[in-house]
Amino acid sequence: MNGNVSIMCHIRRSSWVTFLMVYTGWLCIFTHAQMKIPPETVQKWAVTLSEQINAIASKYSGAALLQKKLKDVESIIRIEDVDGARLVLEFSEEIERMLGSKMKSVKRLADTAEDADLYHEFNASLKFDYYNSLLVNTMDEEGNFIELGGEFPLEENEHFNKLSVNTLMSDIQVPTNVYNKDPDILNGVYMSEALNDIFISNFQKDPTLTWQYFGSSSGFFRLYPGIKWTPDSNGVVAFDCRNRNWYIQAATSPKDIIIVVDVSGSMKGLKMTIAKHTINTILDTLGENDFVNVIAYTDYVRYVEPCFKGTLVQADLDNREHFKLLMDELHVKGEAKVKKAMKEAFRILADARANGQGSLCNQAIMLITDGAMEDFQSVFEEFNWPDRKVRVFTYLIGRDMTFSENAKWIACNNKGYYTHVSTLADVQENVMEYLHVLSRPMVINHDHDIIWTEAYMDTVLFKSKAHSLLLMTSVAMPVFSKKKETLSHGILLGVVGTDVPLLEVMKLAPRYKLGAHGYAFLITNNGYILAHPDLRPLYSDGKKLKPKPNYNSVDLSEAEWEDTEDILRTSMVKGETGTMALDVRAAVDKGKRPLFLKNDYFYTTINETPFSFGMVLTRGHGQYMVFGNVSVEEGLHDLQQPDLTIADEWTYCETDIDPHHRKLTQLQAVVRYLTGKEPDLECDEILLQQVLFDAVVTAPLEAYWTALTLTGSGVDEGMESAFLGTRSGLMRVIRYAGSEKRVGKKFLTRADKENLFTVDHFPIWYRLAAENKPGQFFFYVPHDDINKGRNTFVAITSVTVTEGKRTAIHGAIGMQASLDLLERVFFSIAKQCSDVEGICPLSCESIDVNCYLIDNNGFILVSKDRGDVGKFFGEIDGSVMAQLLKSGLYKRVTLYDYQAMCKTVHHHTSGARPLLSPFYGLLALIKWFFSHFLMFLLEFNICGLWHNDYVVDAHKQKKVELMQPCNTEYPSFMYDTSIRETNSIIKCGRCQKMFVLQQVPNSNLVVLVIQADCDCSRQYAPITLMPKEVKYILP
Repeated sequence: MNGNVSIMCHIRRSSWVTFLMVYTGWLCIFTHAQMKIPPETVQKWAVTLSEQINAIASKYSGAALLQKKLKDVESIIRIEDVDGARLVLEFSEEIERMLGSKMKSVKRLADTAEDADLYHEFNASLKFDYYNSLLVNTMDEEGNFIELGGEFPLEENEHFNKLSVNTLMSDIQVPTNVYNKDPDILNGVYMSEALNDIFISNFQKDPTLTWQYFGSSSGFFRLYPGIKWTPDSNGVVAFDCRNRNWYIQAATSPKDIIIVVDVSGSMKGLKMTIAKHTINTILDTLGENDFVNVIAYTDYVRYVEPCFKGTLVQADLDNREHFKLLMDELHVKGEAKVKKAMKEAFRILADARANGQGSLCNQAIMLITDGAMEDFQSVFEEFNWPDRKVRVFTYLIGRDMTFSENAKWIACNNKGYYTHVSTLADVQENVMEYLHVLSRPMVINHDHDIIWTEAYMDTVLFKSKAHSLLLMTSVAMPVFSKKKETLSHGILLGVVGTDVPLLEVMKLAPRYKLGAHGYAFLITNNGYILAHPDLRPLYSDGKKLKPKPNYNSVDLSEAEWEDTEDILRTSMVKGETGTMALDVRAAVDKGKRPLFLKNDYFYTTINETPFSFGMVLTRGHGQYMVFGNVSVEEGLHDLQQPDLTIADEWTYCETDIDPHHRKLTQLQAVVRYLTGKEPDLECDEILLQQVLFDAVVTAPLEAYWTALTLTGSGVDEGMESAFLGTRSGLMRVIRYAGSEKRVGKKFLTRADKENLFTVDHFPIWYRLAAENKPGQFFFYVPHDDINKGRNTFVAITSVTVTEGKRTAIHGAIGMQASLDLLERVFFSIAKQCSDVEGICPLSCESIDVNCYLIDNNGFILVSKDRGDVGKFFGEIDGSVMAQLLKSGLYKRVTLYDYQAMCKTVHHHTSGARPLLSPFYGLLALIKWFFSHFLMFLLEFNICGLWHNDYVVDAHKQKKVELMQPCNTEYPSFMYDTSIRETNSIIKCGRCQKMFVLQQVPNSNLVVLVIQADCDCSRQYAPITLMPKEVKYILP
């Protein structure tokens, strides 16, 4: 009994101990969860921080001084509404005049070439030395110029991208696969010598002309100004003018093409390789005005792309490249039955004609086969005779000529052309023959249609500068033989043309007239973008910039994606003139910062071209222009101060007309014009008046900034720059610290394009200030490209002028400093308390809390961990960000990118036979057994297992990451400024996390203090800005 009592007492004592341990644990957890972050303390920090950072920003930027100066001169300022409807017509007329002069130049070239041919008699034994662009200035071992490579003076020329050129002469480029002394080449070169004088004359009449050229049907290319041609790394000149889009479009009319390819068993091996190359070459001859489809056949018909079944698709770059990728998936098998395939091809073309679809012009079928063995005549009798509306071109693949007569019969009886392609080297020349056939009706009728190409990348410019507007369009015109004896034959001599940089076209819509968020754009009659500030033709592939596969087939709807009904696109494609309004979500700073704008769109057609022009004005400040009046003498004095620059990409004065002016900067040109040294310069008088006024109004800032540097105490450590910008493109910048001390070395330098005035945008800081409350500073950390260390910050605000009831933004002014300065201010404040005696209960120096300074888009400016700076806060703490979103303090804004590039993983397998066939599996097993049995006898060597080709190689796969165009959506975030503070507790499993958020008054910032010792990462995933690919389900 006593033993039982003893046991019971022990149990009771153990129970009490357990209870006390559990109670104490829960008490600890409860106490831990109830850690106090006094909101009133955080509020005090935010108020004090506001006072100090605004004082710093105001002092070093001089914003108050500039705003006062503008207020003082309001009596001599007038504000005018921008009339968008009138402005769009003015801009379009300027563009029309410019493009019209290019067309006149090309017409003169075509007339001269035709006349020269008319009076030239072909001489098969002609001997003629010409300047071969590959060989010019080349000497032999004895120091003599080689044949066709004579002395050809070259001089660097600003107008031609600083290339070495000869503006007094053209020279000749001949592809490697064309004999440079062939009689056809020599006669063509001799005949086209007459173009030299016209090249020079055109350039004198229109100094804005760039390259002029004549592409001959025999293969040579005459280029003005003459250059030294550089072959590729293998010494090969692969460039063939006849493959260029301008040549193909000018030489032929729009066309519908059905490619019908034989994939029967007889096409295996080299034949299929040649066939695929032939298809790809045909696709390369098509442009956006053409339509195409590809059908493969054996004993049944299948579409290479099932989604395109029974229809024609536009032969834009996207679709052409898509077909090329699908060519790799073609496999041979079965027996060829061409009749079904031809019926399907004729049916597609007939439906297109009947329904008014496709090009509504030429139609052709390209039959690619190694032989037509069945009865096929009935197909043509039923579908194509007697009218023969569809031409049929046959490509006989391989060396076997057994079925050549059938292939010839098909082509000749359907107004086509037969060609035999026995090797890969034959493909290029033989494919080009169909273009000459399709051009004959046009040649015979002498239809001199001028064509304009879609945008394309200029390879010379691309090597030197990556920019969305470094794109070209070409204007071209066919050249026909006018000789009576050959007139009925329809002989195409070649194509003449000239390039037009789209950058120069868009300069005719000056940025200063469009405002901070306004812009202009140009599209083709197919809806594709020629120029648009949101066009991004390049992508990063490692450290290299490359053109996107679809860079010149980006549709207007992909840039103006808020126009969900395609009203704008449809109207512009139809060539209409009109206006419309759209509420849009725009984004700046690499898409991180959304803006909600109301845009007015104005659009019209460019007569005599297939282009339409559009422009955008933003409601509010974008509707107004400010005009002031000062004397030239007063303005000139201030314009020449060392801290002042103007936008060098803008056209204040036209420096490209007179060669003597081409080396002048825009500021130099303006000064020389205003001082009377260059009275012949053509200058924008309105823009000059604005920049002179801005120079005078902002002049006091130069003295103010300089005075700060000369004070006894000097500037605060970490302060680096002050700057301002006005709508006229004027900028003033002062460096408070030398380059050796500045951490933001690239900020506002030539390398910092995003923060300068350019042809297609105002600086980021200007656009941010324009959408912020005037007089209130906007603080942010610049993007990674110029701030890779994330160690600087910027504060910016707008300044305004008022006339009556209208207020217009005149400019933006701000400062840039090291992040160390902001951190010193923040952490010195974030350990202070108010109305508390003794030890402060809260300090950001404590390990118990994490403190952040975050901007209105959720990006971190200050954190204990410098590695957090510049990152989106949701990536650092998903639990708190989720709570802020739930409470509505931050709102998610979904944006779209229809020009994105996504990674796709392809598994690249070795050439060894994979273990897919039972035969090879069995063979591998037998091989393994006998080899190992033998090795067992030879001292039990088992290493032979690892030398088994079938077992090992079959598993050798490499993951190859490729980039391809895609559509993505991505989030951005905006702070709701109506909510000034919040605090909450987040339950995370066995702990709770408290946080307090307080808005920093008169800024775009918030202070966020978070309990540090409760990890919620298991319950809450990070919230990131990663884009998500948008997949579409086709019906």
